[in-house]
Amino acid sequence: MTETIYDALRESHEIQRALCRKLLRAKEDDGRRQHLCRELRIELAAHAAAEERYLYVPILMHDMGLDPSRHALSEHHEIDECVEELTDSDIESRDWLEKARQLSEIVHHHLKEEEEKFFQISGKILSDIQKSKLANQYRKDYMRMRQKLADT
Repeated sequence: MTETIYDALRESHEIQRALCRKLLRAKEDDGRRQHLCRELRIELAAHAAAEERYLYVPILMHDMGLDPSRHALSEHHEIDECVEELTDSDIESRDWLEKARQLSEIVHHHLKEEEEKFFQISGKILSDIQKSKLANQYRKDYMRMRQKLADT
C-alpha cells in the first residue's frame, strides 16, 4: 500500500507526543530538560513548516478546507508562541514546568483535532494520487527543515 500524507504526519505526531511526555517527566536536575526542549522545538517547527506547505496550502485552495486550514494555522502559531515562552523561561523554575505542561496540552489538543477532523475533511478534497505525492514532498521538506533547524 502506498504511503499517504496522513501516514507521514502521524509518524511525526507520535514523535511529538513522546517528546512532550519525556519533557514533562524530566527532572530539573538531570540535565535532560534543555536537550528535550530543543528536540521538541526542532520537531514541532520542522513538522509545522512542511505540513503547512504540503497539506494546509492545497486544502486552503478549496472552500470546504478554508476554515479548517485557518484554524490549524492559528494553532501552529499558538504552539510557536508557547515554545518561545518555554525557551525563554528559566529551566529550573516552577514556571517552566507549568509552561511545559501548557505546551504539551496545546500540542496534544492540536494533534487530536487534526487527526480526528482535519484529516477527514482534507481526505475528501485530495485524490489518492495527491495524498501519495504530498507524502513524498512532506517527508523531503520535513527532513530538510529538521537538518536546517538542528544546525542553528
